[in-house]
Amino acid sequence: MSRFLKIIGAVAVINIFARFFGFLREIIIGIQYGTTNLADSIINAYTIPNLIYLVVGGAFTTAFISIYHKTESSIKEYIRRTFTTILISITLVTIVFMVFGDLLIQSYFKPESQEEYEILKTLYNWMMPSTIMLVLSTWLSGILNVQGKFHLSSFSVLVYNLSFLIISVGLAFFIGPVGYGIGALLGAMFMIGFLIYGVRKAEHMSFKPSFAFANDQKQLWLVALPIMLGGATAQMYTLIQRFFTNDLADGAVSAVNYATKVSQFPQALLMTAVTTVIYPLLSKKEGEGDNESVKKLYVRGLRMLYLLILPTSVYVYFQSEAVVRVIFEYGLFDVASTALTAPVLKIFSLTMFFLAASTYVTRFYYAKGNSMIPVIFSLLTVFGVNIAVTSALIGSLDAEAVAWGNLISAIINLILLIIFLQYKYKLKLVGDNLVQFVKFLVLTICFVAVSWGISTLIIFDNKFLHVIITFILTMIGYAVFVLLLKFQEVNSAIGKFKNKLSKSNK
Repeated sequence: MSRFLKIIGAVAVINIFARFFGFLREIIIGIQYGTTNLADSIINAYTIPNLIYLVVGGAFTTAFISIYHKTESSIKEYIRRTFTTILISITLVTIVFMVFGDLLIQSYFKPESQEEYEILKTLYNWMMPSTIMLVLSTWLSGILNVQGKFHLSSFSVLVYNLSFLIISVGLAFFIGPVGYGIGALLGAMFMIGFLIYGVRKAEHMSFKPSFAFANDQKQLWLVALPIMLGGATAQMYTLIQRFFTNDLADGAVSAVNYATKVSQFPQALLMTAVTTVIYPLLSKKEGEGDNESVKKLYVRGLRMLYLLILPTSVYVYFQSEAVVRVIFEYGLFDVASTALTAPVLKIFSLTMFFLAASTYVTRFYYAKGNSMIPVIFSLLTVFGVNIAVTSALIGSLDAEAVAWGNLISAIINLILLIIFLQYKYKLKLVGDNLVQFVKFLVLTICFVAVSWGISTLIIFDNKFLHVIITFILTMIGYAVFVLLLKFQEVNSAIGKFKNKLSKSNK
């Protein structure tokens, strides 16, 4: 447990910086272009490359890790064959999206003027080739993770986001928004260069192509394809957002994007830190048939996610306007932009735990070799619940309807995943942990009440002072409740800290 927490802590620290630089890029886009059509163009152009990177890269990497401990051939040959499969596949996909780029831009993003079309097309053509390097980088990170080198894997994302930020922002001062397209491509080149250097001493590593279609490659596709479908379905949240917001007034695309990024920052940070460490361990324990360890990982991870995400989610909900003002309200991002973004963020803040937990729980399905059930649930919730809710509310709530669609579908998706996992694989979320979950309920009710009181009674005209004071008071309240309720995770951490302190004093 101690080693587990140390690894999560180290990965979390690296991810904090990596995510921060990625988030800072969004902030600067807001400062430079506000909620104008130029900001919308930058965000729209990156939608498809980012979608392919997350879906294809994530699916191949997850499948690769699942089979790594099970392949009957040598690991080196397995790596060579997988490298060849991924390289050819993502290259072909990228070529297709480049060839049909014009059609996609005109039919999906619907630029309103020739100028907007030209900017969007130029950005898209610069960003799309980066997909090849990003997908390969994701797979290389998987090799490092499965061999326990989590730090290098996490650091590569830091390299990507930092180089993307510096190059894009620097070029934007001279050549305008096109700088973000060039920055995306060069950032991906820096990332894959770092990872190629990082895996040079990894066990069994080889970049020599192998075109032999062995059984492990058949298994790779069998596992990866449903994950791609599930990943594509999950990422459809973003595409559906763009579909609905592209028909709204200028600024709706960027406002929803900014709100999404603010809510995703802590969610992705904490979820990535936990799943990056747990999934390779989970895959190993599942391969060994150690069901008791799998059950403990399942409950422990969800409890940790909830304890980590709850304070941020509740704070952002009650202080959404203040958060937007402090983060974005500079340059071209004015009061009107804040008024457009804050209500959307308020709703998105409630999705943090449900989206993170769904991603986490889905990993247990993958470890069990069942990747179809998460896909089915995603299809039902994304294309059914999400679109139905958004369509019903878009006429009266505009951009907020998109956030409500995401929230309600995310809640239903998590409930379905948990129920079926318990029914099929006997992984009980409550069971012997009833007392602990009653504590979580008490914590939630008390903390929400205190946060509401702080947001109602404590108001400062200075936006920085307001956020600092309310954040400190809210976190103090949360810490008090957590300590009083004596959660297992907290007691364990405090006990280890006391032991280390006593040893250091001897």
